[in-house]
Amino acid sequence: MITATNVLVLLAMLVGTVGIVVPVLPGLFVVWGATLVWAFERQDGPGWLVFGIATVLYAVGLVAQYLVPGRRMKTAGVDGIIVAVALAVAVVGFFVVPVVGAPLGFVLAIYVLERIKRGSHAAAWRATTQAIRAVLLSTGIELATAFAIIATWAVGVYATRP
Repeated sequence: MITATNVLVLLAMLVGTVGIVVPVLPGLFVVWGATLVWAFERQDGPGWLVFGIATVLYAVGLVAQYLVPGRRMKTAGVDGIIVAVALAVAVVGFFVVPVVGAPLGFVLAIYVLERIKRGSHAAAWRATTQAIRAVLLSTGIELATAFAIIATWAVGVYATRP
């Protein structure tokens, strides 16, 4: 059933999904939060069941988004300290050059620090490409989680229509 709440929740979920790709909003949190708003509006068992499933998906997605890429970077030999510094540079880069500054700062910081550590352009570039793949994998996991939450919500809306 098309209601104002369902339309607003769907719009919030779409904005959250865009926020995953364009890191302006905490995208996955917005998608999950929209599900919470929908469940509060419904105040019934099916609504809370959908929210519970969305919460499990959200938690699994958050854990996977950090563990899987982190393990890959560790096996590639990229130190956690280098990643932490690169993330800090990415945050600064986001404010210096909006939107593109974050990924650009992250990649450049990884390359420069790995170049200093390893001394070789080829070795530093291999580590940098692994870091780029890890960031893309993390984004992919986050998008897949958002799509799973949206699909769960859509099934809940469809299954509980009058």
